Amino acid sequence: MNRIWLYVLLLPGFCSLLSVTGWGGDYHLASFQAEVTAPIGHALMGGGIAPASEVVDPLYCKGVVLLGSDKPFVVASIDWCEIRNAAYDRWREALANAAGTDRERVFFSCIHQHDTPVADLEAQRLLDQAGLEQSLCDVAFHEDCVQRVSGALKASLKNPMVITHYGIGQANVDKVASNRRVLLPGGKVGFPRNSATLDPEVRAADVGTIDPHLKTLSFWNGKKPVAGLSFYAVHPMSYYGKGGVSYDFVGMAREKLQRERPEVFQMYLSGCSGDVTAGKFNDGSPENRPVLADRIYDAMKKSWDATKTYPIESLDFRCVDLKLPVRSSSGFTEEAMTQRLNDPEQTTFQRNLAAMGLAWKKRVDSGQPIDVPCLD
Repeated sequence: MNRIWLYVLLLPGFCSLLSVTGWGGDYHLASFQAEVTAPIGHALMGGGIAPASEVVDPLYCKGVVLLGSDKPFVVASIDWCEIRNAAYDRWREALANAAGTDRERVFFSCIHQHDTPVADLEAQRLLDQAGLEQSLCDVAFHEDCVQRVSGALKASLKNPMVITHYGIGQANVDKVASNRRVLLPGGKVGFPRNSATLDPEVRAADVGTIDPHLKTLSFWNGKKPVAGLSFYAVHPMSYYGKGGVSYDFVGMAREKLQRERPEVFQMYLSGCSGDVTAGKFNDGSPENRPVLADRIYDAMKKSWDATKTYPIESLDFRCVDLKLPVRSSSGFTEEAMTQRLNDPEQTTFQRNLAAMGLAWKKRVDSGQPIDVPCLD
């Protein structure tokens, strides 16, 4: 069997080194989705931009459950900006319980659109103590979303579909991704090419180092496709910050493909793209959002057309612990972040960031590692 990486994400949680091979028997796939749209007034991008004032697009959490003779695997992505620390644990635990599996086997990823929520339960607890209730996230809304999605997952297990093959395809994405980091006139290196860029000199700089391919991992019952997971590495924003809740151009592409192929469950997941934005090809005008969406959609279709299928013979799951140090440079010590959190002269966003930094430090200090799972 050709080996595939389903994908690898840095997932906070406990995980010892383990390996399960030869997951024999019949294979099934259950797909699920639920709406998780931010309510009006909810903070977006962690309070760094205007709160939700209108819903441009509904937000979704979409996922699949892979079933066989061993414990199930869950792969899910959500139209949210970030889910951090205890909030991430809560999601994975709930999805694992709904699927009847272990938390290590839940691959859960935020797509990272900015006009969407950020969740960090420990950070919000600290903010509540500082008098900033719901400045980062609405904890009750968060739990409602967790319950809604885990309920959808559990319901999907009643009607799983047989899968016999997996498929791999890829296609170039035209004029979407570019490096944020560019070489400026005079030889200076900077990071000015954000998701929307107006400066013509900055936009004219080379694309830089990107992965030009959108990849599709699909699951099939014989010659019938059942589900497709599309992966691409780019910050998924065209414009944001005006209060319009949106799944942005990658969500538009995903939903367009879903409408055209209603019999095939469609997901989208963001690849590693901290230094990758649409800035070279995007001026931030609302008119450019559907242009970028169509470019992603075209690549999705071409990736499907290029797909080759292979029989599923076995799955190999492994997971290792990763421990990272806490940042302790100027402004990031516990004392500095605590002072910033409790300083009413600071902006709410700066206080939110301080709370998230303290939540991360608490996690690291407790000895809880990040788990890094991989499924071949």
